[in-house]
Amino acid sequence: MLCLIPLLLLLLLPPLPSIMSDFRQCPSPCLCYESSDLVDCRSQGLEQVPPGVSRGTWLLDLSGNRVREVRSDSFVGLWSLKFLLMSNNSIHAVHPQSLSSLQFLEKLDLSFNRLRWLPQDFTLHLTSLQELRLDHNLMQHVDSSSLRNCDNLRKLDLSYNRIRTIDARAFHSLSRLRLLHLEGNRLNILKDGLLSRQQSLEVLLLGHNNISAIEAEALAPLRGLTLLGLRGNRLQHIKFKTFLKLQTVSTHLQMSLNPWTCDCDLQRVFGKIQYVRHLHVEDYKAILCHAPPQQAGSPLASMDSQLCMAETASVLVITITVMLAVIGALVKAERNRKNKQAASDAESADNPTQPLTS
Repeated sequence: MLCLIPLLLLLLLPPLPSIMSDFRQCPSPCLCYESSDLVDCRSQGLEQVPPGVSRGTWLLDLSGNRVREVRSDSFVGLWSLKFLLMSNNSIHAVHPQSLSSLQFLEKLDLSFNRLRWLPQDFTLHLTSLQELRLDHNLMQHVDSSSLRNCDNLRKLDLSYNRIRTIDARAFHSLSRLRLLHLEGNRLNILKDGLLSRQQSLEVLLLGHNNISAIEAEALAPLRGLTLLGLRGNRLQHIKFKTFLKLQTVSTHLQMSLNPWTCDCDLQRVFGKIQYVRHLHVEDYKAILCHAPPQQAGSPLASMDSQLCMAETASVLVITITVMLAVIGALVKAERNRKNKQAASDAESADNPTQPLTS
């Protein structure tokens, strides 16, 4: 019975940093935990992936270090790795084939680094990847070959980069994507075909870009969309048909912080959207007019039908003015005709009739 006490005490103790008792090495200066195959190398001033990481490791945390590049031999042999966390480093390059051995990787975090582009076939061997974080980098373009063969990806975060353009087929293999985060970039248009394979997409965040136009069929494939974020862009007008093509059960729209031109057309569009059962504008009361100057700063919701009434009144005033001008012109023309006729009759009376000559 006494021999069981040390064993019980050992089981009750929290995981301790140690040299692996099953002869697995722990890279210095990392912390390793026997029961979980977890290697914690956070904020240790490392400039490269440390050698000696056990092949049985399923989580490797290298965040908060000084790693500048992911070399081709960085993760050779780490077949069991499922979570690789490398945020808050200084990574500016990921070498081709550097991730080729990580076929069971489920989450890859490269956020808060200095990546300007992704290599071709970046995800080619990451067939199990479900979450990819690339936010807060310096990327300007997403190439069609970078995110291939990533059929199991559920979450893709590309927010707060400098992305201006995305190839039409960049997301073509991401058919199971549920969350696409593109907030805080420099996109200026949402093009038809970019999201043609994203029928499972539930959350699309496009806030704080430079988007001024959404093409007619851009949103049509998104049959599972529940949230569409468009705050803080450069939208002045939208077309009702663009949103009507969102054939979803329920979609919430975020539309404020855009430079809206408040006129009758815009009021009619939002009025129609409000009456579509599956569309809900979350921040309708926060939508403010940017133009015309007399409406600047006013909430669109506070105007009700005033814009259309004002437009109708303006049309009526213009119509009446034109009609009065036409009537005035006709009266003047008739008066001139009568004056000319009277003058002609007077002239005929003053001059006797000339004798007819044979």
